[in-house]
Amino acid sequence: MKIINRCAILCCAFTTIAYAHPNSAYPNKPIRLVIPLAAGSAVDNAARIITHKMSQNMGQAFVIENLPGAAGLSGADKVAKATPDGYTLGGFNDSIMTMVPNLNRNTPWDIIKDFEPVSLVATIEWGLIASPQSTYKNAGDLIAAAKLAPGKIDYASGGNGSPQHVAMALFASQARVAMTHVPYKGATQAATDVAAGQVPVAFQGLATVASLVRGGKLRLIGVTTKVRHPQFPEVPTVSESGLAGFEFNSWFAMLAPAGTPKDIITKLNAEVVKALADPEVRDKLNQQGVTPRGTSADELGALTKTQFEKYARLIKEAGIKAD
Repeated sequence: MKIINRCAILCCAFTTIAYAHPNSAYPNKPIRLVIPLAAGSAVDNAARIITHKMSQNMGQAFVIENLPGAAGLSGADKVAKATPDGYTLGGFNDSIMTMVPNLNRNTPWDIIKDFEPVSLVATIEWGLIASPQSTYKNAGDLIAAAKLAPGKIDYASGGNGSPQHVAMALFASQARVAMTHVPYKGATQAATDVAAGQVPVAFQGLATVASLVRGGKLRLIGVTTKVRHPQFPEVPTVSESGLAGFEFNSWFAMLAPAGTPKDIITKLNAEVVKALADPEVRDKLNQQGVTPRGTSADELGALTKTQFEKYARLIKEAGIKAD
């Protein structure tokens, strides 16, 4: 009886330990990263670089699932409703987090209440693109043409409420010109049609179009940074070439469903920071116009609230609507 009782006590002890540390072996299976954007988009490209390194470091695969369309609403909803166990994460841009909810009052989730921030992984620099055959050489040329033909110049975007949409709407508002929005089902499709001359211009993340620009398939006629971009030093800023003070960038953030255990969030944050410290990862991101960040979860949470309020104001002032 004593032996049996001791065994029972030991079994209970081990069971208690196991339940007390349910996430000690995390991760013990592949992690799914849902990206509510098309393959080849700036966030998608950056996510593949970073998660490849995270997979090597963590010993588990990251499976990227692209769910574009509906301005990211359905893809983000899938993350919000996933089991909060650390095995389904979201790779979102700031449009999904702070722009779309301000344009769509029927958003099925709340970016603050329904998600746990993990890290602001990177910021993405932007540029104004045209086809190689375009007569536009800089932002000033586009503004001049738009003033001569109000509402007659089209611009492409990755969808209603996408950052491409918001960027050009803000540009047009500040330049006091009228242009016509042509939404696509993703940034990559929009860039492809600009390259083909089907649509004259678009704003795009440099990570989406850098290879097309270097390959001569797109012309970069302006960057939205404060100073010229080191990867494209010959390209003027939009501010210096036609619209003083205009700046725009976006971000790639990692989030988890609300209720994900704190120790898993801490683990994921540490792994993001570790991956971004790798020189090869940083170089690959920089080559695409992506700046590594790796903030804390709390910093991302605070930034999300600030940017949400900022875009609520800017969208209202510019009169931007989801077409």
